[in-house]
Amino acid sequence: MLQGTVIVTGASRGIGASIALELARRGLTVAGLSRSGAAPEGMEAAGAEGAGRVLSLACDVAQEDAMREAFAHIRRETGSIGGLVNNAGIHREGRAESLSTADFEAVLQVNTTAVFAACRDVMPHMAENKRGIIVNIGSFFDRLGVRGSIAYCASKAAVAAMTRCMAAEWGRRDVSVLNIAPGYILTDINRDFLESEAGRAQVNARSFVRRPGEPHEIARLVAALYSEDIPFLTGETIYVDGGHGISL
Repeated sequence: MLQGTVIVTGASRGIGASIALELARRGLTVAGLSRSGAAPEGMEAAGAEGAGRVLSLACDVAQEDAMREAFAHIRRETGSIGGLVNNAGIHREGRAESLSTADFEAVLQVNTTAVFAACRDVMPHMAENKRGIIVNIGSFFDRLGVRGSIAYCASKAAVAAMTRCMAAEWGRRDVSVLNIAPGYILTDINRDFLESEAGRAQVNARSFVRRPGEPHEIARLVAALYSEDIPFLTGETIYVDGGHGISL
């Protein structure tokens, strides 16, 4: 199992909360970052022992200085940093002919630039730890043409490219970098769509398992990467979409 604290961004709810709690249940120390600083939703499910392994901090990942300070604080409080899960992200609907440059750049700021900055600034801590695993949460939209999602698709395609580049640069320093690309996952953000008749029909028709995914399914995969710690696995994008992205 990986040694050192695993930082999870966007950890207060949704996929991020599930990841943080699953890591804690498996015995890892977790630092959850979110703008609110709230503990992950469903913390009671981790039990007293698991909850005791979760440190929650307020941090806006779009603010590089704040994120850098959070990393330093986590290092001081927990002793070492061995992992980073870049989960925080946003989506702004808009077609290419009408989306404003400001909205496009806002999505890239959180989904792409903040991921780059977090990876760059956590690297010295991982080098000190002599081992590190970075897991970026991308999206299967990185290889699809999706109407109204040009900014989101671009941001997630960039995350996949950055993952490969960082894996190439840092592999010989014993830092693995991976990209997990979920499909449609049932969270509060898209619950209305996925539970609507049209949304359910669309996803069920394309997914081999005839349903959207659940946050705990992504969390279990991410946690397995840390608990198993396979250094030979790096630079890859792993799609977790029920086959949706390759379905005809």
